Amino acid sequence: MHSNSRTLNELMDMTGRVSVVTGGAGHIGRVICEGLAELGSSVVVVDVDRDSCLREAGRLHDRFKRDILPLSADLSDEVAVRSIPAYVMDRFGRLDVLVNCAALVGGSKLDGWLVPFEEQRSDTWRRALEVNLTAPFLLTQASADALSSSGHGSVINVGSIYGEVGPDLRLYEGTLLQNPAAYAASKGGLAQITRWLSTVMAPSVRVNTITCGGVERGQHPSFINRYTERTPLRRMATEEDFKAAVAYLASDMSAYVTGQNLVVDGGWTAW
Repeated sequence: MHSNSRTLNELMDMTGRVSVVTGGAGHIGRVICEGLAELGSSVVVVDVDRDSCLREAGRLHDRFKRDILPLSADLSDEVAVRSIPAYVMDRFGRLDVLVNCAALVGGSKLDGWLVPFEEQRSDTWRRALEVNLTAPFLLTQASADALSSSGHGSVINVGSIYGEVGPDLRLYEGTLLQNPAAYAASKGGLAQITRWLSTVMAPSVRVNTITCGGVERGQHPSFINRYTERTPLRRMATEEDFKAAVAYLASDMSAYVTGQNLVVDGGWTAW
């Protein structure tokens, strides 16, 4: 072993770094924040729900004794999105990791969203692209200088298997679940903007995607059974399945990894 070779513990150590996680009070966002705080990072929990934001920041601080900043923001508001990096820099003086996790998802209650294709509405389509795709673009753009100067700049976009493959609508038969076109289009776009940004922001900032498989959260039993049967690892995901993947891409463990899509889906897209 070379004398200057770092241990895995040293590579994953994020002490002194600052991570911004959008959707940080959501199901997956909470676990991502936990993992980054556990590795030593200060964390900025960005979420549209102010109360959840405050509650989650308090929980993380109590558990990990890190500097945790709650930040309530509507990601469909461009002015609010662009103001986030300056706020973080004013508070911490640095920004090392940006995780774009916030999204309008399957459970979002919007008109013309969880409905068959012929009933999906253009205003809801536009709102989904605004939050799921435009906001990550704007926030990454506004954060670029801070990330570049950090020396460890890493952007992680949280995608979905439905940005990679089409839906099998047989999974949804007999349930109230649907698969909106705008969700798939926005997540497919996110995977491509990752590749685009990875070359444009190189060499000072790394940009990668983590693509998530479906998470079991009390869906209709027939959906869970069909999904499980369709998955090589024979289960749906838990939020914890994504924690280490983000920790890897955020830390120096992946210092030579950029422009990649780490698919965490139990093998769903391998078939």
